[in-house]
Amino acid sequence: MQGLAQRVTALRPDLVNGDATFGELAWNWGRGHGDEGPNWRHRLWFSGGAPVAWAWARLPREAADGAYLSYQVHPGHAGLVDAVIDWYDATAAGLERTVLPSAADAFALERWAAHGYTADLAALGEHGSWTQLNERDLTDVAPPRLPDGYRFRTADEAGPEATAAAHAAAWGSSTYTADTYRGVRRAPGYRGDLHLLVEAADGTMAASTVLWLDEPNRTAEFEPLGTHPEHRRRGLARAMLLHGMRLARAAGATQATVACLGAPGHPQARELYHGTGFRELTRDAPLIRPGSTGPAGGTG
Repeated sequence: MQGLAQRVTALRPDLVNGDATFGELAWNWGRGHGDEGPNWRHRLWFSGGAPVAWAWARLPREAADGAYLSYQVHPGHAGLVDAVIDWYDATAAGLERTVLPSAADAFALERWAAHGYTADLAALGEHGSWTQLNERDLTDVAPPRLPDGYRFRTADEAGPEATAAAHAAAWGSSTYTADTYRGVRRAPGYRGDLHLLVEAADGTMAASTVLWLDEPNRTAEFEPLGTHPEHRRRGLARAMLLHGMRLARAAGATQATVACLGAPGHPQARELYHGTGFRELTRDAPLIRPGSTGPAGGTG
């Protein structure tokens, strides 16, 4: 799946779906989503021994909730999107179904519409959940400046417990533990020297991010990035981005990418990334098909 992400990135980076980037796949799989059994269903399509499409459906634990699909189709095999849709409809039959194709993928959007999927107006609202992918080149990256009392560390230096605590605090997660982090370390493409943290004077890991280096495409992806609530608005995230980009450039990358929520009601991350030179590359186009039960009505 990561290999397909790399091949699509090389051909048409605007067609890489938000949940299908090299780093996002590694992050999600490493956190244990691949082990969640019947609630995560997978299907891959191959040509000449190489995957040219995949689908990853998340089914709800409660029937009243909806299903969600992440997927990717190689642009040279675009017609497989119909097979992806058919598989998803069969796998999540009767449920409300959502999906986030790239807004640049005109062919896929046409095929989803032909199968009864329409714009998800709730997701497209003021505080909607769609994301945009941002990019910038690494030819001119300003030096980072941390406030007094803070210093850069790496996950290799900090160790699993402190690294996991940094992410859990930044994202308010009660399920991200040192064991979860060890799963991330096993994900293809992970490098502990590119898993960056900012340490406060008292030893607290105040911010963290993982850089995923796609060597064939010479691209580095920040995923995820977050700051401890008690250390926000001090410029830590900006400094960590600049530090990360300079490390990525030293590792051979020429481009950096980062995703963020794109709806108007979520300006903070977007303003941070735009303030460090990133610009929108592509964005999600949230789609929905009502299920046969529940408040959405309709037929499955």
